[in-house]
Amino acid sequence: MKRTAVNPWDWSVQFGFNQAELVEEPSKVLLCSGQTAIDGDGHVQHAGDIGAQANLAWDNLEAVLGEAGMTIDNVVRATIFTTDVDALLRSGAMRRGPNKAMTLIGISRLAYPELMVEIEAIAVA
Repeated sequence: MKRTAVNPWDWSVQFGFNQAELVEEPSKVLLCSGQTAIDGDGHVQHAGDIGAQANLAWDNLEAVLGEAGMTIDNVVRATIFTTDVDALLRSGAMRRGPNKAMTLIGISRLAYPELMVEIEAIAVA
């Protein structure tokens, strides 16, 4: 598989993401459901702490990727939904994400009222 960052402008690179990722001849593609700060028993964790919720969402995404034989390096596209864009950016948890094509979207709420962050991803190998 060959991956190439596509950046007609370089402003996004300083923020840690590319405008696009060109993937040629992948052998497998994994479409991940949104991962949140929910533990293995289905309970919301870290209510009120957006940084901790984002980090657990990244941990959960990495667990899903691992089950498919992939890592965060296989992610080519991530969409992050949050109930507080400014607080999420201040938390520093976005730096943990892949340096790939990424979109950050502010929303009014997620599936459970206590959740503040959800991460969807597409990974290829």
